[in-house]
Amino acid sequence: MPYLVGNDIEARPAGERLRELLGEPSIVRMPGAHNGLAALQAKQAGFQALYLSGAAMSASMGLPDLGILTLEDVLFFTRQIVRASGLPLLVDADTGFGEALNVMHTVRNLEDAGAAAVQIEDQLLPKKCGHLNDKKLAPAEDMAAKVAAAVRARRSLLILARTDAVAEEGIDRAIDRARLYVKAGADAIFPEALTTETMFAEFSEAMRGVPLLANMTEFGRSPPIKAERLEALGYQMVIWPVSSLRVANHAQQKLYGDLALTGTTENLLPLMQTRAELYEAIGLDAYEALDTSIAKSRVPI
Repeated sequence: MPYLVGNDIEARPAGERLRELLGEPSIVRMPGAHNGLAALQAKQAGFQALYLSGAAMSASMGLPDLGILTLEDVLFFTRQIVRASGLPLLVDADTGFGEALNVMHTVRNLEDAGAAAVQIEDQLLPKKCGHLNDKKLAPAEDMAAKVAAAVRARRSLLILARTDAVAEEGIDRAIDRARLYVKAGADAIFPEALTTETMFAEFSEAMRGVPLLANMTEFGRSPPIKAERLEALGYQMVIWPVSSLRVANHAQQKLYGDLALTGTTENLLPLMQTRAELYEAIGLDAYEALDTSIAKSRVPI
């Protein structure tokens, strides 16, 4: 919890803590957290690492996921999630916000903000959600140069290279790209928009020995596969990038519609987090106790 007594584990660089998780036999489950409170709730549910999605950040701002986000936007979300939860966070940095020097700037700033890992993808701007059609891919060599630049800029932070080539060039070409990105220094590969379990297995077999991330986003091209099954297929990480935002948005839409219709929130009280539950989640009592201990008046001797 921020501002309270320090924690030796949280004091270690986030990249080191994520590497430690990846060294364990179980797949690292990384639900998406779209703000600080979502991050706290995920931590309280028992998750040990989190994912910050570009699509979730964009949608939170009322914008489409088309590369409109700036680095400053991403830093804002990164800082609040890391500060709230203290968990290792994988951050979606889209295409890196430019070419090699820009990527180095992005990586260094995100690591300074507390990120444990950064994901960079091989699309051209205006980039699209990986599960949409007609994506434009960067030349593989250009993406490899970005990966090499990211590796040079980082300290302990992990670099994940995402390839969107499966949908546009086929799985064999996507594997070729992934191998090139690993040669450039990528710590792990994120193959986007695989469409069958067999394809997940084929990619894993071809990239044996390389940490892989599986994306289990809803309403996309990939089938739902349980974390345990992905682990058996050879994946070391799994994300559910926008799930928290989808649930929150659906609830908010229902709230506003019902409120506009009835003029009261009374009908939706059973669906709401209570004041007491909110205060418990954000640690109000602990903060107040800290404030009292610091600001307590002392009588001069």
